[in-house]
Amino acid sequence: MRILVFFDLPVVKENERKVYNQFRRFLLNDGYDMIQYSVYSRLCNGTDMTNKHLKRLNKILPEKGSIRCLTITEKQYENMKFLVGKPTTQNKKINTNQLSLF
Repeated sequence: MRILVFFDLPVVKENERKVYNQFRRFLLNDGYDMIQYSVYSRLCNGTDMTNKHLKRLNKILPEKGSIRCLTITEKQYENMKFLVGKPTTQNKKINTNQLSLF
């Protein structure tokens, strides 16, 4: 499964930029990969792990802005089409066959 996080946070004031950077750093440190600006994806091993990361995400939500989350299967993610551009090396790096089970 994959978690997709889409966000639009204000960055006009200095404190807003700080909140934006903290949120973005949280996503990166929690294993999310940037698909494109303000769109991040995280590979999860099943529903339990997905729910765990959604709870973690809910704990650090900023007060302002718009943050949306979508959970999809790996098959749905693989069916994503590139309309313009090409997959980056990060997109090619991880697939379901490389997912570690603990």
